[in-house]
Amino acid sequence: MAAGRAHTERERKYELAPHAPPPSLAGMGTSTGPRAAKLVAVYYDTINLRLIRAGITLRKRTGGQDAGWHLKIPAGTDTREELHFPLGRANTPPGDLVDLTLGYSRGVPLIPVARIVTHRTSWQLADDAGSPLAELTDDRVEAENLTSSTMDRWREVEVELAEAADAGLLDRVEGRLREAGLRRADHGSKLARVLAPPHAGEPGSAAGDQLTAYLSGQVDALLRNDLLARHDNPDAVHRMRVATRRLRAALRAYRGLLDRERADRLRAELAWLGTRLGPARDLEVMEADLTETVAGLPDELVVGPVAARLTRHFSPARAQARRAVTRTLGTKRYLALLDRLDRVVTDPPLTERAGRPARRELPKHVRRAYRRTARTVAKLDGGDEALHEVRKAAKRLRYAAEVAVPALGAKADRTRERARLVTRILGEHQDTVVVRPLLRELGAQAHGAGENGFTFGLLHERQHARARDAGRRFTEAWARLAARGHRRWLR
Repeated sequence: MAAGRAHTERERKYELAPHAPPPSLAGMGTSTGPRAAKLVAVYYDTINLRLIRAGITLRKRTGGQDAGWHLKIPAGTDTREELHFPLGRANTPPGDLVDLTLGYSRGVPLIPVARIVTHRTSWQLADDAGSPLAELTDDRVEAENLTSSTMDRWREVEVELAEAADAGLLDRVEGRLREAGLRRADHGSKLARVLAPPHAGEPGSAAGDQLTAYLSGQVDALLRNDLLARHDNPDAVHRMRVATRRLRAALRAYRGLLDRERADRLRAELAWLGTRLGPARDLEVMEADLTETVAGLPDELVVGPVAARLTRHFSPARAQARRAVTRTLGTKRYLALLDRLDRVVTDPPLTERAGRPARRELPKHVRRAYRRTARTVAKLDGGDEALHEVRKAAKRLRYAAEVAVPALGAKADRTRERARLVTRILGEHQDTVVVRPLLRELGAQAHGAGENGFTFGLLHERQHARARDAGRRFTEAWARLAARGHRRWLR
């Protein structure tokens, strides 16, 4: 897949009356302009607007300095990740963009859904040294909803930070604009105003409402990171895997609120996905940890071409794992799983019990997750596999408590945080379990090649020390989680 140019976009939009004078940022830096441009953008989506409903926009823009195909992905408050592909001659999205959005489109064609013409006047803001700070644009917009043939016109101001600018500048500029009578626009993008996708309301107070809202959030996270993983963004596979684990844990911990057969089938498919994503993430963690550790060793302890041997091992393994992830995301089985997740969110298979008040019902399920974890701890025999089982049980407890936080507040959040500490410590322990066999293998390879395997032995011993330290810290963290007073809300 060809890589598009990427950058992070940090911006805010404000409403401006048709005949009002353009706002001024005098005194906030050196301003240059105005510069005028006419921008024509055609937006593409599925017929049921799957992209825009997720806050994603795909457009073909002509005019201005950034003509081309743009894909914008939410990345936090006031922030979006933008991928930019060359304009080309076609009036249909490039194949690379179609592939990137497959998790949302599921193969449904991407068609024109809106056409927006913007008459833009822009000013550049720079500091005293001439470094760019922001761009302020005064946009007069003419928009057509191609799905309904309706038209709209409005005027808005947009402030976009330069990549190196301080994020606090947005707040300072907003203060100036508010003084001038402007207010923040209700829409996050021009397309959102044209198509007006429905906004999810606040979840109800029933247990099933809280669970469905949580599942919906994790499905959103899975899909958003699916797109980023297809673009090979750092950490996207890890975040997909985390969303998968959260979904599995919630479906198991709250089985009493869901049709069990459907929930268990879905959990099995999520387990399959987690298994397919796992190797890429494990290699990423191991490589980063070992590379950093070797770089921090004194020169006299690095005997032989250690860094080169790590590179020779991880580079092909990482590429192979990456190809495996890409293949998985293109399978019919994976796309069918996404369809099933959509149905669970839009038409959840809730039981009668799910209608009970969340504040009374959710603690019962967290309590069961705690008891399962406690039973697993009681069976500890000091072995690595037993500690790994505790980690998995503690994760289910952590995510069960996470579901309850909106309804139960601080007490559920304390349980979640204490369980998170347990899982983090045991995660460090498990990392050492995975990496130690590799270090033995690399040491043997070095010896077989006539190199000195001393450094790999040293790294192996350090991993043993990390495991022992994690074991000690786990005992302390579990004691805090198991404290009777802390668990009072679960009774």
